[in-house]
Amino acid sequence: MVLPAGICYPEGYMMIHMLAQTVGGIEIPYTAITIIFIILATGVGVFVRKRSRDKCLRDFEHNMVTLEDTSGKTIWGKLRVENTGLEFVYPEKQQDADGHQEASYILYKYEYPNIVAVIRFHDQLSERNKTERDKELEQTYHPGPWRRLKRRTLNVFRTIRDSVVEIVNLLISQAKKASPAGKVLTSQDKYVSQMKQELMGSAGTSFEPLLERYIGHKVVLEMIKADKIFEYCGVLKEYTADFIEIMDVDYAVKEDEPTGKADLVVPRKHGVIRHLGE
Repeated sequence: MVLPAGICYPEGYMMIHMLAQTVGGIEIPYTAITIIFIILATGVGVFVRKRSRDKCLRDFEHNMVTLEDTSGKTIWGKLRVENTGLEFVYPEKQQDADGHQEASYILYKYEYPNIVAVIRFHDQLSERNKTERDKELEQTYHPGPWRRLKRRTLNVFRTIRDSVVEIVNLLISQAKKASPAGKVLTSQDKYVSQMKQELMGSAGTSFEPLLERYIGHKVVLEMIKADKIFEYCGVLKEYTADFIEIMDVDYAVKEDEPTGKADLVVPRKHGVIRHLGE
């Protein structure tokens, strides 16, 4: 909107006018537009980050698990998974050597390279968790047609993710050329880019054709522990860019301990699926 000349405007009016944008004949303050985009970007970010937690780790959430790290230390507690790390909540408060009371152990995401395995021993689960876990195994081992179709559909979207990114970029570029919506998008390019990056970054699961064939089958996991190679046979449940989840293995944290039935989440830097086991 162009202000008529020769008129004395109240103090501050010119500043408000400069911070406004006309869209479809309606004058909207830039400040209001910016606030709306900040709220949208924050909301999208919170939603995506909540959904972007690693799926293998998320499968063990609210279960009693054992964390085994590269130093040989073990931590036992109920697992809570966030996109920034893991928390192991102790059944009871513990007192360390310095006399401090501790209720949980927090492992930050940048410390994930120290993980050897997250172990879910079956005999340490509650009855409810055992029931849920048995149902998971039944659905995973030789899954039915519907479950396979669902997974194949998701894999199609993962495979064409790069093409989707290009399409989204093209649509946004075209929208910016349109008027009046394009003016709004152009003026809030920082927050539009932030939302786009959050959405595209959420599809972090890596599609691996070699592993995909073995989902729901018995496989042999080759795992490196303390410079030694161990092999464990179990059912491949899931994999992501960083982890492999395998169910129903015989596992012991220490070599001299008896093995117990367990499910494992193993970093891909320490474990690989080496053989089909059936």
